[in-house]
Amino acid sequence: MTSNLGRILDSVDPFIGTEPADLPAAQGLAASWWWPKAQVGNTHPGACHPLGMVSACACSGAYPTGYGRYGMSTEGAPAPIYDDYLASGFTHFQQSGTGAIRKYYNYFRVTPMIEPLDALGTRWKLEDEAAEPGYYAATLENGIRCELTVGEKTAVHRYTFPESSSARVVLDFSYGGLAIEHGTTVPLRAGLESLGQGCAQGTVVMEGIPLSVYIDSDTPKAWRQLVWYDRRRVDGGTRLDFDYIRRTTLRPFGLMFMGPARAGQTVEIRMGFSMRGTDQARRNLEQALPGGFENGFERVRAQTHDVWAGYAAQVEVDGGTPERRTVFATSLYHSLIKPCFAEDESPFWPSKGPFVFDIATMWDMYKTQFPLLTALDPVKGASMLESLVRIAEEEGNLPIGYRMARGSDRFFRQASALAHTVLADGYQLGLEGLEWDWALVHMQDDLRRGYGEDFAERGIVHPISHTLDLASGYWCTAIVARGLGDHRLADELEAKARNWANAFGGDGLLRDSSFYEGGRWNYSFRLLHDMAARIKLAGGDKAFTAILDRFFGFGAVPVTQLGVPPFGPEFAIGQDLNRFEGLNNEPDMEAPWAYHYAGRPDRTAEVVHAALAYQFGTGRGGLPGNDDSGALSSWYVWASLGLFPVAGQNLFLVNAPAFGGASLRFGGNDFELVTTGHVESGIGEDAAGSTAQYVQSARFNGKPLDHGFLTGNQLHGGGRLEIELGPEPSDWATKMRPPSASDRHPEWGGGARLQEFLP
Repeated sequence: MTSNLGRILDSVDPFIGTEPADLPAAQGLAASWWWPKAQVGNTHPGACHPLGMVSACACSGAYPTGYGRYGMSTEGAPAPIYDDYLASGFTHFQQSGTGAIRKYYNYFRVTPMIEPLDALGTRWKLEDEAAEPGYYAATLENGIRCELTVGEKTAVHRYTFPESSSARVVLDFSYGGLAIEHGTTVPLRAGLESLGQGCAQGTVVMEGIPLSVYIDSDTPKAWRQLVWYDRRRVDGGTRLDFDYIRRTTLRPFGLMFMGPARAGQTVEIRMGFSMRGTDQARRNLEQALPGGFENGFERVRAQTHDVWAGYAAQVEVDGGTPERRTVFATSLYHSLIKPCFAEDESPFWPSKGPFVFDIATMWDMYKTQFPLLTALDPVKGASMLESLVRIAEEEGNLPIGYRMARGSDRFFRQASALAHTVLADGYQLGLEGLEWDWALVHMQDDLRRGYGEDFAERGIVHPISHTLDLASGYWCTAIVARGLGDHRLADELEAKARNWANAFGGDGLLRDSSFYEGGRWNYSFRLLHDMAARIKLAGGDKAFTAILDRFFGFGAVPVTQLGVPPFGPEFAIGQDLNRFEGLNNEPDMEAPWAYHYAGRPDRTAEVVHAALAYQFGTGRGGLPGNDDSGALSSWYVWASLGLFPVAGQNLFLVNAPAFGGASLRFGGNDFELVTTGHVESGIGEDAAGSTAQYVQSARFNGKPLDHGFLTGNQLHGGGRLEIELGPEPSDWATKMRPPSASDRHPEWGGGARLQEFLP
């Protein structure tokens, strides 16, 4: 594989998704899709390490990452709360692309100032912003140039001052959260200590997490360092301790370095973080900067750039317009920001081993992002699975979402049994390092948590989408049980897995119910483990295709999108369409590939082409909706490669790629994607007049591939996929469908041993 190291990396634009969606008017099929949810990516341009514990960015307090100009929004375009891009300082541990969770981190705010300490909290205008993977910079309107970079568990700030008789760098240990109603986070306990010679350390307990920092700086000898409380210096004091803080008694507190600065003088602040105390925070900084902290900024920046370049080199694409390459590269970048891996950092169990947090939107991430992470880094994929099992051991259940906060069960209303899909895929891929017998115990026990108890007794539960979740969870658990030789248990689990059918009514759609951020139409086309039976229940291929065609708006007129609230009648009109939400909302992100199971991969090609052309763009407004921790961006990566993972089934559906070819390194092996007949097309206005391309034939490792799928083992095992494209639909993949649980093909073993099937 030729990598051209960094080629994709150079196309990344971290500012994409930081403003409301600003996409050229859609044409054709995409013009009929209607977007109800927040029309903003909710990303930030801050410095991030791939899958690292720490990020750093300018903080205005805006929703939801702390960066930007906009307030909280759940529907339509968000309203600005600031006229300009502002910052009161630079914070750490930002979310990426999430929504509808009111509290976020933004801890340990660092503010360079030439103003008195009383001005702390002022929001200065940001100028000359710049960002690339692992680096963010901006100039405050007071003339201070600010640069940030991060390692896995570290952050380094570099500030270049104008001439000042009293310059300062202020660290606020009390700050956290967002500048919206109920958005602040108040520390419960805290302690900090000035160690002299530019060093300090401290710990704050935020949302049940003890978060520690060790600080080293290269401040000039003439500068003083001291602690402060309530915006007043504590002269002669070297430490502050707070045993119990209430919201009503909180006063800002922290550490400060101050002294005269000549024009162009730089000050470097190096920070190591840990959830296991200040000693480990110091060791984390020392490990990132072996041999001493001197010139820490450039060293950490270079190290992080190299890690980003290593990931980027695993996904090289051929051709593509500059705009399409920028969107693709940035999508890959956004896909690798979360979740956060913090080896040996769990604050809840003392042993060494993996700890993963910021799985904030697992109900989206499990479909697209987790398969991409596991493909690019199987070792980290296995660590994530082990971390999920450890959470179950310590907290009593497999998480539905997991933030850097005590308690993993806060997201149980969104979905059920999602970790089961990831574990089933990991087991079938043969990921190493897990005790699968023990994982199976937790998978089985977890099926009865939350809504699972009612499902186990009645075979149906409301919200009705949880019926599908739990049925899939039983199926995935059966895969592991059968693989471990417990066939009796597997038979029992598979019997429960067939209860997915109870969720559907006679019209081929889900029964009326309540739904989390969606409706019964966009939850009705999930890729179930028994799509053959699901299509039969809907009336067969033609009837199922007709329902899908209506959902995707084939033949429908263009619609009007929502603007800024409050809305007029357009909201009710849009809801009544029961239409595909165009990647603005993720419950239906796999729906385009449902056509594959009805023998219509040509329809998949048409829908995916329209989405890639009109739902993503360059510039700050280049995302149609919340990126949801990278799930949406991962969708774009897979769709552009002509592949789509079917979560929990160790299966990848094949479609027409958006690029002429690709060189991939998945599962540690080289995978080459080659096309003939590919026709280049642009995005947005440049896509006008372009049409979908269709697979005419395919070959895998030199053998004909007459069906539209590969197993995960084939993809991870490496090889060569050759696809012939053409301007008209063909009969490719129309006869042999992707496998379903009710199939009687002996090679598939009822779907439970799909990994053994080879073309």
